[in-house]
Amino acid sequence: MIFTLTCFMFLLTGSCVSPDVYDDPLMSSQSFNNISVTLENATNYVFTDFSNLTSNQTSDKKASTCSYKDVLNHLHLNKDNETFTVSRPVKDHTHKTFLYLEMMVYAILDVKETDQTFVAYVWIYMDWENDYTKWNKDDFCGISDIIVPTGLLWKPDMTIEEMIEKDKAPPSPFLKIHSNGLVEFSNDQIVISTCKMHVHKFPFDIQTCNITFKSYLYGEHELQVNVLGNRSVISKWAQKMMSKDFEWLLVDMSVTSYSVNHYGYDQTVVVYTIEIRRKSALHFVSFVLPILFFLCLDFFSLLLPHGGGEKIGFKTTVLLAVTVMQLIVIEILPVTSSKIPLLVVFILGIFGLMLLSLLETIVVINLLEKDSASKDDAQSLNEEHEMKKCFHCSSTFDETADQYPSIDKEGSRDRLTEVFLAVEKVSDQLQGVKRSVAFLSNKMEQKPRYWARIAKTIDKIFTYFYVTAVIVFLCVIFNMWLS
Repeated sequence: MIFTLTCFMFLLTGSCVSPDVYDDPLMSSQSFNNISVTLENATNYVFTDFSNLTSNQTSDKKASTCSYKDVLNHLHLNKDNETFTVSRPVKDHTHKTFLYLEMMVYAILDVKETDQTFVAYVWIYMDWENDYTKWNKDDFCGISDIIVPTGLLWKPDMTIEEMIEKDKAPPSPFLKIHSNGLVEFSNDQIVISTCKMHVHKFPFDIQTCNITFKSYLYGEHELQVNVLGNRSVISKWAQKMMSKDFEWLLVDMSVTSYSVNHYGYDQTVVVYTIEIRRKSALHFVSFVLPILFFLCLDFFSLLLPHGGGEKIGFKTTVLLAVTVMQLIVIEILPVTSSKIPLLVVFILGIFGLMLLSLLETIVVINLLEKDSASKDDAQSLNEEHEMKKCFHCSSTFDETADQYPSIDKEGSRDRLTEVFLAVEKVSDQLQGVKRSVAFLSNKMEQKPRYWARIAKTIDKIFTYFYVTAVIVFLCVIFNMWLS
């Protein structure tokens, strides 16, 4: 044993000792002293090398466990392992999975009244705990979270009940896993959902649309859905982040959660209520102002004379223009509205008032025509009476001329003088008849006509009624619009 150890030490020191040395006492004593010193140095050297080797191995081991792949290997997460994707990630099936949900609205892209659909660009955040994805971050150089594809882990089947069209954009492909087992999922998507439109006050309307989150497979005893944030925080954050360059403005946003019984077991339902207001300036200029302009034209048509058909033609043209505006409004409003929109009531009211104005114009013109017809009858009677008188005068002149049938050249000048006097007398009678007829005609023209007086009274009363009715109607309709 001593010889073997001596050879081993001499091999380390680069020399060899013969066994004969042990036979010489002096040599053996000196040699053993040298061997002791050499053995002590060799031992220190050997243990020093072993400690260095152990330190290097430990550092290499630490370096090999500081990557995300080591965490994945530790969690056994790979595409071939379907253990974490087929069921809820709980070690005891009696334990609930607590899901925390949050939704924010970035922009309201479109609101289609005819289809009653609501299109919004939203951000959805969810997190839950996974019992199989926990690790000690100190064992992996402080790695506290990793990002993995969504296909490697289980995700809750949260769906939107009102959604009628699937989002064409691909969902977020990654999940974030924390060392304490918390799994985060966030996704931006365009939600096309149904929304019952109340267009009674269009274009000054406020709409309320719901986005309801619900799990179709898991009951409340398996998946408990909770809401992150309260109403005031969600509303302020949404108003701050929401884009202002669209037709609609966000008024308020709230969230509620409640339980419903579905197929024999309770489920948690989370409802986000979004209240939006329409920017009404463009619609007011496009629909309301043109109707008011047509109404002003109808007002000024009251100043037109009633003679002829120009006034009726003008009023009919304005009435047709209002009808065209009504057809345009009906095309953009839903036909299933529970109440008639105030804009339609506004147009129908203006249409009815203009129709009454047109009917009044027709009645007044009819009365004036009747009075004109009676005047023409009186003038024809006067002309007939004048013709009779003229015929009587001419017959008188003929009788006078017959009293003197012939006058020769040698006749008496006295008879000719009598004939001329008779002619002058007949001429004076004709002048008197003409003056009497002219006097009667002027008198009849100066006398107020009966139907004209009635037409004037009707026109005056209707003008006051028309102006009052229009003012009252506009005040009532605008008060209902803006209340």
